Amino acid sequence: MINTDCELVGRAALLAATGHHPFTRHVIRPGTRPRGWRSEDLVAWLLPSESGPAGGAIGAPTPAVDLFAALVAEGVLHRGQWVQLPRAEPETLAGRFDIARLDEWDFLWTDAPPPRQADEERVVRLTDADHPTLAALIDQAYPSTTSRPGGPGIVDWYGIRDGDRIIACGADRSRGDIGFLAGLTVAPDRRGRGLGAALTAGMTRALTSRYDRVALGVYTDNVGAIRLYRRLGFTGALARTSIQLG
Repeated sequence: MINTDCELVGRAALLAATGHHPFTRHVIRPGTRPRGWRSEDLVAWLLPSESGPAGGAIGAPTPAVDLFAALVAEGVLHRGQWVQLPRAEPETLAGRFDIARLDEWDFLWTDAPPPRQADEERVVRLTDADHPTLAALIDQAYPSTTSRPGGPGIVDWYGIRDGDRIIACGADRSRGDIGFLAGLTVAPDRRGRGLGAALTAGMTRALTSRYDRVALGVYTDNVGAIRLYRRLGFTGALARTSIQLG
């Protein structure tokens, strides 16, 4: 049985309950009608299945795990769906879910343009005509990414060119009222030259002209990328554990 202080319905109620946190502003899209719950140390929600991850929470990990385990037991959540939890230790998750995949990552955000970077002026918005070259770079440099040309949820692509070749790229996956960077990568033979910093700074500057917050996600073990993003002003952080139900 789900045990929380009260139920919440609608995006506005959930944003208010989380203090308009950038993470909820990003994952709960305008126009959706999520179902949510609030207790003393937790705000959690379920989203329509077409919205990506089926649910998420901000707050303490143990009550979040208890709530989503109850939703699985009641048949509300199903195999293959993803939920985004507060960072949870293995012992907190042990025996509570059948987990097909577990990712530990950080949601980072900034509310200011980044410091200027060398080669930032080389960052340009790409077009549909660039998709074949983009796909070749991604297959070589970041084959595991879910951000691909023509993919759902992608607003724009940005990149750095060297002649006819694209040597760095990133996707604008903004939705709602938060800018969001994804799929940032640099060609293997061009790494270590500051292009990742230039790409991130150029994209962030473009999005901060349209949004009051710009965010991205990064795996927790990618220490070098986290160091770079913090240097560029992504000092807001929320630790996440995402699980795919088995």
